[in-house]
Formats: sequence, C-alpha cells, structure tokens
Amino acid sequence: MTKPTNRESLRFHQAVNRSSIPLRGRTMATLIGLLASSGLRSGEVVGLDRSDVDLTNGVLLVRKTKFRKDRLVPVHTTTQCALGCYARERDAAFPIPKDQAFFLSSRGNRLSATGLQNGFAEVRKLADFDGGKPLRPHDLRHRFAVTRLSLWHQQRADVQALLPLLATYLGHVSYSDTAYYLTGSAELLAIAAERAALDGGAA
Repeated sequence: MTKPTNRESLRFHQAVNRSSIPLRGRTMATLIGLLASSGLRSGEVVGLDRSDVDLTNGVLLVRKTKFRKDRLVPVHTTTQCALGCYARERDAAFPIPKDQAFFLSSRGNRLSATGLQNGFAEVRKLADFDGGKPLRPHDLRHRFAVTRLSLWHQQRADVQALLPLLATYLGHVSYSDTAYYLTGSAELLAIAAERAALDGGAA
C-alpha cells in the first residue's frame, strides 16, 4: 500500500549490505524492506513459506496469524521486485532447500524470530539508530499505518470510512485496533488538526 522513501530506509539498506555474510545481508535487507512497506508483523514475515509468496502477482498469503485468520496482502511493485531478487539469490545460495521457508538464515534454515531480532539489532547498530529509544521491528508496522493515515488525510479522503480497509490489510480484528494509530503520532495529529480547521471542524 505504501512505498517507503525516507532516509531511514536508505540507512538500513546501506547497513545490511555491509554484512560479512552475503545472504544474511540480503535476507535482512529484503525482510526489513517488507516490514516497512507492508506493515506485516515480524512473526508473519518469518512464517512465510515459499508457496505463500506469489512473485507473479505480488500477493502474500499470511496464514493463521495473531487472530488465527488467513489473509491476502498485496505488496507494492517495488517490494514484489525485491522479493523476486531475493528469491533468486537465496536459491543460488541454497539450490536444495532444507525447508519451505521463504526467508532463510545463513545456514539455510528458516530464519527464526530470535534470528530476526538479533539481525535487526545488528543492522540498527550499523545504521547508527541506537541513540535514544531503540527501534524495534514492530515500530515499522506502526510507521506504515501512520504513513498511510497521513497520506489519506493529505488527500482529504474519508479516513473514518477507510479505517476498516486498513484494519483488514493489517490483520486487525476490529478497526478500533487500527484507530489507535490515529493518536500515535504527533505528525499525524498535526495533519488531522490542520484538516479539521480547513474543513470547519469536520476531520
């Protein structure tokens, strides 16, 4: 839904590509890019199987997630391309897969949640993001939601009417869970307040 274009993404990309293990760097670069551009939960990403990733149509099948539901998640064309490039490099590194995982560790097994957390911490340090409150993988999900809401406000869309759509995309049971993001960003609050003033109080 949203293509990330900020400098934080560039710094992360540069950091992961400095990895001493080529596939590990590519795995983290692609995985972090997917988290930032799709708003998926980290557990949903490491849980993806190869059959869940439709590289032709750019659609992910997310199975039995937090609320025991499956959902289809379309991704941006640039994300689709990055996933395809990763799959080719992964298959070249491990021609005979050890399991059906889409994202692999440096040993060729499914990347674990712990492996993601450790890799993310390493990338965060390389990207010099360790000052202040440490950035977590889940923060990319929050940023995705806030960015999408900000864009809708800027486009003067009916945000309340669109919240159920975003809730479905993020895998929330109720759009009220997604509404939490409305108060999660000073930037978003400022945009909403400005729009309310322009609309005479109707945001």
